[in-house]
Amino acid sequence: MNIDTLRSYFPQLKEKVYGKDLVYLDNAATSLRPMTVIQEWEDMSLKHNSNLHRAVHKTAVDATDRYEAARAAVAGFVGASCPEEIVFTSGTTHSINLLAACLEHSAFFAPGDEILIAESEHHSNIVPWQLVSGRNGLKIKKIPIDSRGEISLQKLSESLSSRTRLCCIAQISNVLGIINPIKEIVGICHKNGTLVLVDGAQGIVHLPTNVQELGCDFYAFSGHKMFAAPGVGVLYGKKALLEALPPYMGGGEMIESVSWEKTSFAPVPRRFEAGTQNISGTPTLIPAIEMCKQMRDSEIEKEQDAVKAYVLDALSSSPDITLYGNPEDRTKKIPLFSFSVAGAHHEDLALILDKMGIAVRSGQMCAEPLMDRFGVTGMLRASFAAYNTLGEAEYFVECLRKAIKMLK
Repeated sequence: MNIDTLRSYFPQLKEKVYGKDLVYLDNAATSLRPMTVIQEWEDMSLKHNSNLHRAVHKTAVDATDRYEAARAAVAGFVGASCPEEIVFTSGTTHSINLLAACLEHSAFFAPGDEILIAESEHHSNIVPWQLVSGRNGLKIKKIPIDSRGEISLQKLSESLSSRTRLCCIAQISNVLGIINPIKEIVGICHKNGTLVLVDGAQGIVHLPTNVQELGCDFYAFSGHKMFAAPGVGVLYGKKALLEALPPYMGGGEMIESVSWEKTSFAPVPRRFEAGTQNISGTPTLIPAIEMCKQMRDSEIEKEQDAVKAYVLDALSSSPDITLYGNPEDRTKKIPLFSFSVAGAHHEDLALILDKMGIAVRSGQMCAEPLMDRFGVTGMLRASFAAYNTLGEAEYFVECLRKAIKMLK
């Protein structure tokens, strides 16, 4: 594998924006999709469109087989002990909300219990727990981060108490791009009797992930950030924990038996997958996973390391730029860069870069508490994927410098 071959798989990279070659640097929000994923979606839509787990005709059987093949592929990719530990959802947000509702309805929480959440979390890993806390008299505590964006394991330990039932933390922050020490965090929490939910929306793309090695109890991620179709997501949970949870929604195919007197529910994971699932989208996880594996080729990783080093040096050496998420150990950083520029609004910079063909994110990144932590109203974020080249990184830095001069 080399970078040119890899890029040839992604048709959108050939597009132009305002007459310029597209430089897509908003991958932390949504990645582009390779032809293998597009073809899988088209094949399912054109040839195998039928509802799942219901009928005995061939079209329905084929659709169901492909859907369940995706479950097996995901289980293997994340190192689950069995496919039954994989619940399909519409994305990370859905996964976390599903878990929050199930834990609440299982009487897992009691008034006065605590939920520990990292200060750097996405809204999707804050708001659902606030809703549960408000209804059940719980207390939310935050794990503070330092000025570099790193979590102190000592402060984590100090934040735990006998009432801390759950710790919620991202494998990699979508704003800071820092790889959190999940295995160590899980070890500390488990010694305290605290379960751990990991938001793997960024981690699943950038890191080889084995949930059994991490030891986490739950792990959530989205397909659209790892090159699959949108509207597809995963919640991994240890089988014994999933089996102890009640359903999230009621409806078709999540039941074992229904009568007017009572309903019994299907085994996991189907009890959490009520109604018609994403028939065409879910199977795209299979080619998306294969693409992720190909991206872990040594030549591709070498290019990514060069991109990361170049952009880090360029942004951290500029007196006008404040970079957020700058760990001392650069191996703990992925090629995701959030920053602000003195005297220039992040949205103005994004609009100018757009005219130069560069797609970046501006705003609060769905992490308003983190913006408050650093005393800003928003940031500019450039997030690179494996198909982004060093040449694109150099062009981004060149255009950013031009944009800054235009606004100052």
